[in-house]
Amino acid sequence: MASSNFSYFILFLFLSSILFALQVRSTSRHGFNKHKGFKVRLKHVDSGGNFTKFERLQRAMARGKSRLQRLSLVANNLSSKDVDDSNVKSTIHAGNGEFLMQISIGSPSESYNAIMDTGSDLIWTQCKPCKECFDQSTPIFDPSKSSTFEKISCSNKLCEALPMSSCGVNSNNCDYMYTYGDYSSSEGFLATETFTFGKVSIPNVAFGCGNDNEGSGFSQGAGLVGLGRGPLSLVSQLHMSRFSYCLTSINEDADDSKSSTLLMGSMAHDDYNNIITTPLVKNPTQPSFYYISLQGISVGDTQLPIKKSTFSLNKDGTGGMIIDSGTTITYLEESAFTLLKKEFSSQVNLPVDDSSSTGLDLCFKLPSNTNSIEIPKLVFHFEGADMDLPADNYMIADSRMGIACLAMGSSSGMSIFGNVQQQNMMVIHDLHKETLSFVPTQCDKL
Repeated sequence: MASSNFSYFILFLFLSSILFALQVRSTSRHGFNKHKGFKVRLKHVDSGGNFTKFERLQRAMARGKSRLQRLSLVANNLSSKDVDDSNVKSTIHAGNGEFLMQISIGSPSESYNAIMDTGSDLIWTQCKPCKECFDQSTPIFDPSKSSTFEKISCSNKLCEALPMSSCGVNSNNCDYMYTYGDYSSSEGFLATETFTFGKVSIPNVAFGCGNDNEGSGFSQGAGLVGLGRGPLSLVSQLHMSRFSYCLTSINEDADDSKSSTLLMGSMAHDDYNNIITTPLVKNPTQPSFYYISLQGISVGDTQLPIKKSTFSLNKDGTGGMIIDSGTTITYLEESAFTLLKKEFSSQVNLPVDDSSSTGLDLCFKLPSNTNSIEIPKLVFHFEGADMDLPADNYMIADSRMGIACLAMGSSSGMSIFGNVQQQNMMVIHDLHKETLSFVPTQCDKL
């Protein structure tokens, strides 16, 4: 009898161990179900650098102008030259960004800084073995050292979601190529891996394992995390209908203790009293971008005589306005910016600075008593939401240089609402409601 009870006990332990193993496996594959959201700190690419305010702005604008050119190429449906040694057709993507997020990849996990990009979808990092890789501050990811790394086959739906893909030579790998407007590029294959954001680990995230990466457009990052509206983006893969970010002022970019923030899922709530909301607009030809409807602009009490069609999204997919975290200043369609510049100049009682020392289109000479400056109110009239911008979000002053400048510029075709105009605002993207919301927030206090 004792022997029989002992046998039952051994059987019980055996079955319990199997059940526990299955539970662990289930948890490891679906552990994110317990986490409906997470928070990640963001660092500006020039954070910690010994730059003045205008030096930071000028560096950011140089990157922003390059990005503007790329985004304009994308919006105008222009393609880059075909790559001779590949049967993967390449398309131009936006590329670089202004904010880095720390992520960890693999099991055991390794930490990397990746560019946060709301203008593209693919998540990718540099991978060993490298055919050609650019310099990065952290070791390059080695798939052979991770127990959770798995290649994606050509028949996988995520492979089919790539704008350009092909089956690898003598293999069933899902090969990709991303080409950027400055001729930077990433080439490799699609795989899945465990990604960790803060304390939250998420299995089976599809990403590009890039082993041929060239160019200088990836400032300080080991890759990119796409937060666009397409199926390969982090937002879509995690089935999160909402995310938000809060960007600190450009005046605080040099202070490592004051970081910006990205909130995903339930962390990106919208129960604020002072929230304003405008619809997101879909562009079938460019489904990844976050288009918004700008209907007019006011300077002081004067609404600019801008034609209603100026910011409209055209049937061929051109025009319109996108909101973009990776572009520094706002760029307005040329005719609208000309009107803004003229009216702003007439309302600011200061001499115009024509030295072009800053790279901005409209600057004023500051008087010795800078406390007496009067800056006209600037309001962006979005559909359903009038955004009365704080002065710090459109006027950049430097008493040492003796100038104050309007932090905006002109573009041909598509307009972009940049991150200087978004600073110290919670910017909430709700893909279920198809809305974009703004909440004035002291971002460095989050």
